[in-house]
Amino acid sequence: MSKSIKKVALAYSGGLDTSVILKWLQTQYGCEVVTFTADLGQGEELEPARQKALKLGVKPENIYIEDLREEFARDFVFPMFRANAIYEGEYLLGTSIARPLIAKKQMEIAAKTGADAVSHGATGKGNDQVRFELGYLSFDPDITIIAPWREWDLNSRAALLDFARKHDIPIEKKNTEDSPYSMDANLLHISYEGKGLENPYNPPDEDMWRLSVSPEQAPNTPEIVNIGFEKGDAIAINGEALSPAALLAKLNELGGRHGIGRLDIVENRYVGMKSRGCYETPGGTILLKAHRAIESITLDRGEAHLKDELMPRYAELIYNGYWWSNERKMLQAAIDATQENVTGVVRLKLYKGNVITLGRAAPRSLFNAAYSTFEKDEVYNQKDAAGFIRLNALRFIIGAKAKKL
Repeated sequence: MSKSIKKVALAYSGGLDTSVILKWLQTQYGCEVVTFTADLGQGEELEPARQKALKLGVKPENIYIEDLREEFARDFVFPMFRANAIYEGEYLLGTSIARPLIAKKQMEIAAKTGADAVSHGATGKGNDQVRFELGYLSFDPDITIIAPWREWDLNSRAALLDFARKHDIPIEKKNTEDSPYSMDANLLHISYEGKGLENPYNPPDEDMWRLSVSPEQAPNTPEIVNIGFEKGDAIAINGEALSPAALLAKLNELGGRHGIGRLDIVENRYVGMKSRGCYETPGGTILLKAHRAIESITLDRGEAHLKDELMPRYAELIYNGYWWSNERKMLQAAIDATQENVTGVVRLKLYKGNVITLGRAAPRSLFNAAYSTFEKDEVYNQKDAAGFIRLNALRFIIGAKAKKL
């Protein structure tokens, strides 16, 4: 607190943690607070956040609630899926990809309102503090960042509840109970961490999951879905054109109904520790399968393989908070260049937790039956393969002869 702060722009959900932070900023820094609540498709009513901010003394003109669902899907989720990005082989980066957008909008509001600081509710143990703050500093290197979890001594839920009671902060019933999980939700996924999941041998409770039925309870009849693509982005389901956000929401509905998209992993956090988390990404799981299917007939082998080599690095950049970095932008430009001909339709079967590819078609497909057929053809001379093999084996031949000397 070496610098005098007059106004802080706070990333505010309206939940217990950020409500305590709001009051803590007012009392600890004696500053004016601007709240920013982002609608990323988390499926919650956001108006209560406005009412709670008003009750805690925030001026009406300093309360910002923005619907970012389309921007989130169009400018963040879809570019990431063009890369087929998966962190450590499994995680579809649902939380990671939301943070750069929140940071961007928060900095815009800070500039608009003349705030000289920004604040967030991420803890000092997690990845989100890095993601938020790398974003802030990408837009304003001189901004002051207040991270309460790295400053205060309210290091338990009991301490937060006690602070809330002392300062007349409304407490929802769910916060007074022993809530088993820490959750983050948006249009792409829901994450679950904490409590019973902290033992990586414990299975998650079935009633934890919010977006999907269990595969065992999914319908016994499979569902066939056609997904249309244009230049790498999904644009239609079963022939119906949909906006990015609407399409992702529809895929969530379809996937959830068929028990698709549940994940239980132990991941390596950027700060160094391992973390066990469970994720539900029904729509994203379907979208990834479909995108790889349409790429299989529209990408040249060389670009497809190089793209797969670049993907882990790209995914790691997003996971670690480097969405706004030059290297991520450079990789994005290369990835987007491969998507020019990734246009067509993929037919999928959804059945009891599985996404099964049934077919794919594209106007510029590189699959050429004249070359690939097992029947007689007029375009491929099989005798040419002998020379191809001999030339590729030349170093083996030379090495084998050297061993005989």
